[in-house]
Amino acid sequence: MRRLLQVSAAIGLLGAVLSTPAGADARDVSRDTLPANDGWAAAEGGTTGGAAADDAHVFTVRSRAELVSALDGGSATPKIIRVAGTIDVNTDDEGGHLGCRDYAGGTGYTVKKYLAAYDPRTWGSARPSGVQEEARQVAAARQAERVVLPVGSNTTIVGLGSGAVLKGASLQVGNADNVIVRNLELRDAYDCFPVWQPNSGGLGDWKTAYDTIWLNGATHVWVDHVTASDKGHADADEPTYFARNYLRHDGLLDITNGSDLVTVSWSRFAGHDKAMLIGSGDTATGDRGKLRVTLHHNEFRSVTQRAPRVRFGQVHLYNNRYLVDHGDDYRYSIGVSTESAVYAENNAFTTPGHVEAADLVKSWNGTALHQTGTLFNGFPVDLLTIYNAYNSGSERDLTADVGWTPTLHTKIDSADTADREVARGAGAGRLT
Repeated sequence: MRRLLQVSAAIGLLGAVLSTPAGADARDVSRDTLPANDGWAAAEGGTTGGAAADDAHVFTVRSRAELVSALDGGSATPKIIRVAGTIDVNTDDEGGHLGCRDYAGGTGYTVKKYLAAYDPRTWGSARPSGVQEEARQVAAARQAERVVLPVGSNTTIVGLGSGAVLKGASLQVGNADNVIVRNLELRDAYDCFPVWQPNSGGLGDWKTAYDTIWLNGATHVWVDHVTASDKGHADADEPTYFARNYLRHDGLLDITNGSDLVTVSWSRFAGHDKAMLIGSGDTATGDRGKLRVTLHHNEFRSVTQRAPRVRFGQVHLYNNRYLVDHGDDYRYSIGVSTESAVYAENNAFTTPGHVEAADLVKSWNGTALHQTGTLFNGFPVDLLTIYNAYNSGSERDLTADVGWTPTLHTKIDSADTADREVARGAGAGRLT
């Protein structure tokens, strides 16, 4: 018991001095609030997370059971949750690991049977139904019960030190206000039971269930110094079924269904297909006037698309770093979709030779993109001019007037300076 208390005390001390310079007074970063003017999440009262929590609602958690208890079912009680070490949420109540076979046990579901039942050559284009789809749903519900973690209002979740990891988790901030997630690695939100959607994209596709972080009707959210990736299982290594990649991961950070006043800063998004969706869909007109998001000093590395893709929202995108490694599957970075208003400043893109500057932007019903100060492989480029020239005659030209000018932001550096600073300082374990 004495040893356990000593370890707990050491971890608590580490949390208190995390990122405190030598010679400075120790501070408790778990009670940090979003600085004034730091993006959209600073508007309309700002974002304080669980800073008002009393001592009884400050938790240090080391297991899924402790984390679930601290989250309190997504309650609005002010709370601070400090994550120590690695927590795998695919575990039972005693901490034993649960795999896909455990969730499927007794349901009758297998991938082989599912593929045989819904092969488009025999099943056709109808949505899956019947025995195997019902079995898949039961197994999927078992996994969801373990991996989906509801985050309520007035909550701060912060990693201790440089090794705080949530593995397999889907943090879901649904209809909650005032949430902070910082200094945490979120890894491999792996869906054991993708569903086949025959009519998706015209050719059909596999749909997965879990965003690593999902803001669903959430307001006043600050995501800072987070690392999110598929580390553990790469979708590129998954097989192809029905001529489509058997995807296991959804978004790294999706911001949808009227979410608003969000700042994402100094974070890393890596090794993933569809990284960040802002906006629910082209017909989700209830998102108008919402989805105000600031993305600054983030790194997007080996991300195939959606960095981000935006519908309806006013999104300030500045001082971010984009890296496309040789051999990556790459489609685009900035997606300009229905009624989006993206204001992009001083972002740096580094790619191998097979990616052209014209590939960086993609539009679906978008009309405008403001961009200045862009660097592409070390050289200044005008993304808007390049996009319009490349797509002349095939898509509608984008204008530079997005209808608004950001006023809430930190100092905006040159793209070259930001590229170096983000390389040094972004991601979990680098909170300084």
